[in-house]
Amino acid sequence: MTRTSSAPAVTRISSAPLRRPVTALLAVLLAASGILLGAGGAQAAGYRYWSFWEGDGKSWAYATQGPSLVRPDDGTVQGFRFAVSEDSADADRPRHAPDFGAICADTPAKGGAKRVALVIDPGTAEDAPAGEKPPALRTACAQVAPDASSAEALASVAKPLRYDSSAMICAISGYPKSGCGEQVSGDGSKKDGSGKPTDDASASASASSAPAADDGDSGGGPSAGLLLGIGAVLLLGVAAVFQARRRR
Repeated sequence: MTRTSSAPAVTRISSAPLRRPVTALLAVLLAASGILLGAGGAQAAGYRYWSFWEGDGKSWAYATQGPSLVRPDDGTVQGFRFAVSEDSADADRPRHAPDFGAICADTPAKGGAKRVALVIDPGTAEDAPAGEKPPALRTACAQVAPDASSAEALASVAKPLRYDSSAMICAISGYPKSGCGEQVSGDGSKKDGSGKPTDDASASASASSAPAADDGDSGGGPSAGLLLGIGAVLLLGVAAVFQARRRR
């Protein structure tokens, strides 16, 4: 009697079905990593515009309304600063103290009128449009009607003013000669681009406006949504690999 030994059959599972989803997963992860690295290296764009400020005697605060809406009291100090900035949180302040007593020292009070001290700061050569030179910073004491707005006070001492169709102030005392809230590149070169500041409280009715400050990372890094998305992809990938190994 011939005895035949039979070895247990070995079931070979092809690795091809497993390779396909893992390869696809790696491709997705690489693409997501590219997006993340690109977002992290991106530089936020800035805008070249006149910003509007209110002084408290010691420091400056970015105005929450445009100059045509604000009706300042007698003794108020307000400032205008021309510069390139990313948003209202990044905007440059006027480079002169908001000192009403010093600015309006030579303008005595008069019945039926109010005095508004103004600081008009055209900024630096670095912020100037190509081919233009900023005039010197100056102060002025506007004496206007009691119900005059900040825009009217500015107009009384700093003509000519130039506005765009949305009532955003583009030039004070003729500076700059052209342009209005134009976007500049985010690589530090400050080349003219296109677009305008968006959605700031002071843009609602007049004069100066700025892009709204971002509640997220203002440094141009990856957003929280992007990080969560990549995290979700990673979790799905781990789960897929774990499930594939269990089936083996």
